Amino acid sequence: MQQKAHQFNPGNQRWLEVLGISMPLCLSYLPIGVACGILLHAAGMNFVLTFLISIMVFSGGAQFILASLLVIDAPISTIFMTLFFLELRYALLGSSLSKYFRSSSQKFVLLFSASMNDENYAVNYLKFATDKKWTPQDALMVEHYSLISWASGNLIGGLIGSTVTIDLEIVDFALTALFIYMIVMQMRSHLSLIICLTSTALSLFFLTLTKSTLGIIIATLIASLIGFAIEDWVRKHSKDPKNAWVLKRLFRPAMTRHTVEDRQMLSEKKAQQAAQVEAANDSGEE
Repeated sequence: MQQKAHQFNPGNQRWLEVLGISMPLCLSYLPIGVACGILLHAAGMNFVLTFLISIMVFSGGAQFILASLLVIDAPISTIFMTLFFLELRYALLGSSLSKYFRSSSQKFVLLFSASMNDENYAVNYLKFATDKKWTPQDALMVEHYSLISWASGNLIGGLIGSTVTIDLEIVDFALTALFIYMIVMQMRSHLSLIICLTSTALSLFFLTLTKSTLGIIIATLIASLIGFAIEDWVRKHSKDPKNAWVLKRLFRPAMTRHTVEDRQMLSEKKAQQAAQVEAANDSGEE
């Protein structure tokens, strides 16, 4: 793998390394972006407006909902409030990344915030948490690569919207499938599984109660607080938090155990085993 990576990036240029990390996300954005562009075209937008919205909004869920609201001729106030509460979750996501941007300027943080969405947030958060060499500049490149891919897909969809007919009933599930994949790949511990199931149950309850996307926001806040409270309690009261059942890592297939975090844990275990062997040899010689 390293030889193949060296063939594609012989100069070890950072922007190419980050592009390689972003490529799965960018490739997944293209077909969904095309579908979103076609849907926006069906809602009455030309390709220029579709392209501008994909850059200014840069949110698959918001754009799909926007198209649905435009089709039913919803008032501007309803569209604004719906999208506002839907996108309010980025305040929580951004706050979790703030500790990595303490040395960055306000202009940089503003630029970064303008192009953040759920998927590139997940990529950047995982890299910040597991890769000590990951910098805010790398994170911004991930956002821009994903933005270019998403906007390109929307532009293509807006251009071919009048010539291609697709079953728009499956478009909504394309984005859902992407979220399901990301959730499954981020299942690292029993706690993450518990919070996932809890947030699902709370979302169904509050969506039924409020009959709006506000229910998702409420469920997210409550599930996040529950997860934080559980983890904080375990770390304070458990003698060995890392081996506590709640924080213990879930079993995963071998093909998914090759992240930076996995390699770091493997190297730490090897170092501990080597230290134990060396200590045993020293005691034997004495």
